[in-house]
Amino acid sequence: MIAELQQFDTELFLKIHRGLSNEFFDWLMPLMRNRFFWSPLYLFIIVFCIKHYKKQGYYMICMLLVTFAMGDLIASRLIKPTVARIRPCNEVSLSKEIIHRVPCGSGYSFPSSHATNHFGIAVFLICLFYSRWKPILPLGLAWAFIISFAQIYVGVHYPIDTFAGAILGTCIGLFTYYLYKKFQPKA
Repeated sequence: MIAELQQFDTELFLKIHRGLSNEFFDWLMPLMRNRFFWSPLYLFIIVFCIKHYKKQGYYMICMLLVTFAMGDLIASRLIKPTVARIRPCNEVSLSKEIIHRVPCGSGYSFPSSHATNHFGIAVFLICLFYSRWKPILPLGLAWAFIISFAQIYVGVHYPIDTFAGAILGTCIGLFTYYLYKKFQPKA
């Protein structure tokens, strides 16, 4: 069962990584996974929360940071060293198949920290603002998805890595939103 799942994962990885290869994606996908590319969005979220929600906005930002920290801690420090799955770009059996679009990195692959962190942040923000602004649901999920997809396209994660990261991040985002509501200071 595990061997079949790994084979499916590798085949799907190659269909995305090589099969969808084109000049536009080769330019776009490395940007989508770059934390500096999204810096204006992160800054906007911070300014928006503080400007519109004052003291409560600082609490929102604090919980966003907790969401990110939990995702990074659980994915990178707990699960990755335990599972120790080699990144596809470091996998010897795939060496002739990999298109090197970004540096591979030496860390492990499962789960994707990018997927975990961005789905966690997206789900937290969706829970926070959905009642006031419905478009945040498709926009937040699309944002987290494109970052996760980019991880596969550039060759640093298998699809199951990003899928597991998305599930883990979603759970973390829901959990931190629960904490936010439970311990929310009175305005």
